[in-house]
Amino acid sequence: MKKIIIQNSKYAKEQEVGIMPLTMANIGEVNEIKRIGGNEETRRFLANLGFVAGAEITVVSAIGGNVIVNIKDSRVAVNSDMARHIMI
Repeated sequence: MKKIIIQNSKYAKEQEVGIMPLTMANIGEVNEIKRIGGNEETRRFLANLGFVAGAEITVVSAIGGNVIVNIKDSRVAVNSDMARHIMI
């Protein structure tokens, strides 16, 4: 993963490049989960479904931001709110 440094008059910060929410993934494309956002409860819920950093994930269907994915030999549906916490 590439990192860039963004500078302005007062601050410089590092930002990850090439990372996006699951809601932006193309159907049929295999991606790797980079990180899971949200509060502790959300991260725990998603981890119990198999959504952990390093896992491979493929979007099978996407309608209105809601997605159905293949992950760890299972097919799982997540709503758009949860999908926005899954960064690939």
